[in-house]
Amino acid sequence: MPANTQESAELRLHAARARRNVLRMLEAHPAGHVGGAMSAIDIVTAIYFYGFRSINPEAPQRDRFLLSAGHKALAQYAVLAEAGVIPEEVLDTYGELNSHIPGHPDMHLLRGIEANTGALGHGLPLACGMASAQKMSASDARVFVLMGDGELPEGSNWEGAAMAAHRHLDNLVVFVDENGLQISGSTFDVMNMHPIAEKFRAFGWSAMHIDGNNMDHIVHALDACPLEPGKPTAIVARTTKGCGIREIAGTVASHYWKPTKEQLQSALEDADQDIRAMEAIS
Repeated sequence: MPANTQESAELRLHAARARRNVLRMLEAHPAGHVGGAMSAIDIVTAIYFYGFRSINPEAPQRDRFLLSAGHKALAQYAVLAEAGVIPEEVLDTYGELNSHIPGHPDMHLLRGIEANTGALGHGLPLACGMASAQKMSASDARVFVLMGDGELPEGSNWEGAAMAAHRHLDNLVVFVDENGLQISGSTFDVMNMHPIAEKFRAFGWSAMHIDGNNMDHIVHALDACPLEPGKPTAIVARTTKGCGIREIAGTVASHYWKPTKEQLQSALEDADQDIRAMEAIS
């Protein structure tokens, strides 16, 4: 069922709190892949709090989420804490030796992580295996993947895309976080993979475009999945890198941010203000 106004407001509040959780991790260790985490956090929030039937990571027939762009792990950690899957106190260990929340997600260290990711281009092939297993077991569980547009040149993505279409994996949903930037510059300049949706369609997928920082758009896309029976779905989500942090939003510098104390304090104050505004609405 489509989200109503109240549900949409609650999702935006979860996302605002998750953004604040990212900054909490920077308070512990003031450096990280913040830009992509902030651009993707609305999508990750909607998947967990709306797309998933249950957030319980131990449920055998659970929906699954894979963060293919593993360097955006701050977003997943933030949402897992907001969802109560992991204790919020774990966020304060970011950057410590032997922390359970390292730079890339590790399924052996943290509850709720389905696979070790971050070798770019591996998340989609892994998800194809998971989605195939769900089909063979007659489960109606879905597998969600978040990819970055900067990882699309990796050939393993397109091997996975071909397999997913061949096996009719309509229980597979891929979000492409299209923020247009990567560590070395614009994706158009580094390796232009546009038009992205058309490439997925050429491989036998259904595809659509949305505003990936608009919660209503994300929810509508989730409600529409699968876009076509028998086909995997690709949702190309246009986002702003560093969304929510005025100082770095839309910049290449946000990819790996090392804020000064003053910059971090300013971002924290803005995040707290956003939460108060969302609380007033919801």
